[in-house]
Amino acid sequence: MLRNREFRQFAILFSLIAATTATLGFAISTASGMLAIASAAAFGTAFFVFTKARYKSIAQISDQIDLVLHNADHLYICESDEGELSILQSEITKMTMRIREQNDALKKEKEHLAESLADVAHQLRTPLTSVNLILSLLENNPDENQRKELIWETKELFVQMDWLLTSLLKLSRLDAGIVVFQSEQVDVNSLISAALRPFLISMELHHIDLQMNELKGMIIQGDSGWLSEAIQNILKNCIESVGENGKIEIFCEDNSLFTEIIIHDSGTGFEKEDLPYLFDRFYRGKNPNATGYGIGLALCKMIITRQGGTIIAKNHLQGGAIFSIRFPK
Repeated sequence: MLRNREFRQFAILFSLIAATTATLGFAISTASGMLAIASAAAFGTAFFVFTKARYKSIAQISDQIDLVLHNADHLYICESDEGELSILQSEITKMTMRIREQNDALKKEKEHLAESLADVAHQLRTPLTSVNLILSLLENNPDENQRKELIWETKELFVQMDWLLTSLLKLSRLDAGIVVFQSEQVDVNSLISAALRPFLISMELHHIDLQMNELKGMIIQGDSGWLSEAIQNILKNCIESVGENGKIEIFCEDNSLFTEIIIHDSGTGFEKEDLPYLFDRFYRGKNPNATGYGIGLALCKMIITRQGGTIIAKNHLQGGAIFSIRFPK
């Protein structure tokens, strides 16, 4: 307590007042002087005991705050009676708990970032290793037809890497919250047509049958560019799943509550254990022969949910996978 300048000043002032009061008391009578000394001593003792108790409580709070600053795992600030000190303790407890929550969130974000970077490095390493192998084969291969085939494979790998990096950039922009979705009326027919356009030649080459129901007059609210991106990721997944001579169905339903876009393919569907994790980032499923990167569906879900929609994926009763996208009215 004596380290506190205000307390020392108060002690000096109190001593001067007590001495003056005692002097005046003795000037009146001995009994008055003794009463003044006794009153000053009693008041001074009570004030000292009370102040010491308050300083002890403040010292405990200070020790707990010091533990927080040194990343202690446990924080406890004892309860006190009602009053200003109790309010101070309550506010400090709230502040420290908020700091603790923020620290935990930062730790989780750092762990997630480290895991994501490791996943990205792994995803890029696979095609880069293939490119390196192909280049070595090109160097020592005199056959012109085989060289052309190897060059074509290299181009395909670079296309995959370009798609991977572009998707990762979009994910990072969405994570950072710098993407502003436009809210506009989107014609479902135009949306589906725009999403299908990049795949039409590939579907024709692989003899994939496409069936659609009448989509005219159906309107949803959202950003047409990003929604087209989301549907393209679903279609890409379906095309890879059905392979040669497959079938993809796209049909929509509209009611007073929501507009639903349903995409069904004739592929092999999903493994039961994969269903809860289909939209998790970098999840590639239990199948060791999976060729995807585990990014497309994660990006798809983020785009749709950020615009108020929902998406689910499951196995169709008649075989294949089915994706259901709903937008509320």
